[in-house]
Amino acid sequence: MLNSLPQPLVFLIACILMGINALFWVPILLVFASFKFLLPFKPVRLAVDPVLLFIAESWIACNSAWMGLTQRTTWDVQGIEGLEPRSWYLVNSNHQSWVDILVLQHLLNRRIPLLKFFIKQQLIWVPVMGLAWWALDFPFMRRHSEEFLKKHPEMRGKDQETTRKACEKFALIPTSVMNFLEGTRFTVSKHARQQSPYRYLLKPKAGGMALALNAMGDKFQAILDVTIVYPDGAPTFTHFLMGQMHRVVVRVRVLPIPQHLLRGDYAQDAAFRAEFASWVQLLWHDKDQQIHEMLEAANPPQTPKTR
Repeated sequence: MLNSLPQPLVFLIACILMGINALFWVPILLVFASFKFLLPFKPVRLAVDPVLLFIAESWIACNSAWMGLTQRTTWDVQGIEGLEPRSWYLVNSNHQSWVDILVLQHLLNRRIPLLKFFIKQQLIWVPVMGLAWWALDFPFMRRHSEEFLKKHPEMRGKDQETTRKACEKFALIPTSVMNFLEGTRFTVSKHARQQSPYRYLLKPKAGGMALALNAMGDKFQAILDVTIVYPDGAPTFTHFLMGQMHRVVVRVRVLPIPQHLLRGDYAQDAAFRAEFASWVQLLWHDKDQQIHEMLEAANPPQTPKTR
């Protein structure tokens, strides 16, 4: 095991293995994606997409392999048994670190269809990875401030349209739509700035989930509600590559699709928006309590020694 080496050396080896893995799989991915780009017809997509997904799943499996070599991590995981790799899922999770994505991919790869994330538009320029996300139909989203939207009202609703178009593609073959309800990674400063009513979570942003349910609710088999806890503190990506992610606790709940929330107009119907927000807030209240219990179980209070 390489994780017994000095941390700077572990970091270097992990970076090299991660880079080699990406540089091996991405060109193969792009070759097959070019067929879909040059021949944008449904029969071609139905033939090529399963090949692209197989390549992506193999890439993730190799990521798991180098993680196993460089990490000395204790995994405490419950709730991933009996999932269907040929179904559609809406996956929701709390978000603390870029490492969350590797954790989710490692645990759910080939247990459910490939996770598809909504990605900030700027990330399409990330070397190698931007092309891979494009090839796999990850939807790229533009985030505009309210000030910008006031000056350019024609841009309002563009993200919603991007979401709808992405979901139309996702409906063709089994897909797992990944949604971080918080919209960004948790930090203490963001939590304070928001005055979040939750102890361990930022305020949820329900719009993306509402649009996904509206567009694909009849396809989704269930909602996978994932809760990730790092009992020793959320690692940065650098700390992770150095082998400093020692413990991860993950709980997965399979929740039914809320049928009464599938057909409303989240953008235009204020009553429906309030109903959907209430459902999300209840979900978030339960998750906040679950995180508290998971942390207490992972870090029980020390009993003072008696003399």
